Amino acid sequence: MTNFTPKIVVFGCNWASIADAAKAKSKPNPRTIKTMCSGRVDPIFILRAFKNGVDGVLIVSCHRGDCHYIRGNFKTQRMVLLLKTVLSQLQIEPERLRLVSNSASESQKLHQTVSDFTKKIVSLGPLSEFKKAAARRG
Repeated sequence: MTNFTPKIVVFGCNWASIADAAKAKSKPNPRTIKTMCSGRVDPIFILRAFKNGVDGVLIVSCHRGDCHYIRGNFKTQRMVLLLKTVLSQLQIEPERLRLVSNSASESQKLHQTVSDFTKKIVSLGPLSEFKKAAARRG
């Protein structure tokens, strides 16, 4: 497991300085997908990412009350809660999906968040191994 390099996708808000996630010093560099608002991240995008072998998905939104599109971050929060339930029903650890709030002035915080999330995914192991174990159980 020490040679495991997780595949991580970061979906995030343009206004929450998601471009900084691409510059994070964590290894591996996550694949970042910038949206104008985290509320525009469709749940299908996340489920498809897991289906295609991504080990973890991080969503970056603006702080509460700071959304440029009024309530996009509230929509994202509700979606993530629902998706965590769906993931557990699919026998995928809900910890593989994480929502964080960030602002453009908090680039160091975002770097640390990406690094911590990467460490968490490494500790969980590859998603493909987990799926194989779940299939054997029944």
